[in-house]
Amino acid sequence: MLQKPSKKTQESPAKREKFVELAEKRTKNAIKAIRVIAKLGNKNAYDYTEADVNKIAKALTCEIDLMKARMSSSGGKETVEFAL
Repeated sequence: MLQKPSKKTQESPAKREKFVELAEKRTKNAIKAIRVIAKLGNKNAYDYTEADVNKIAKALTCEIDLMKARMSSSGGKETVEFAL
């Protein structure tokens, strides 16, 4: 008697393809957004302090840490909290 492939086996390639598609798109968008933030470094156009820079960097680093935690286990924060 032949056994049908499990549903999990059938879905796995499609799920992987969707993950890769979305991960590439979203990562590119995140990199673009970080580059836009970096444009704030133009001292001729903007006035900011080292504390401002550190606060922005800390917020981004925190979100990366949360992303890693969420992808390695369940849980993670959904809200966006940031203010200078």
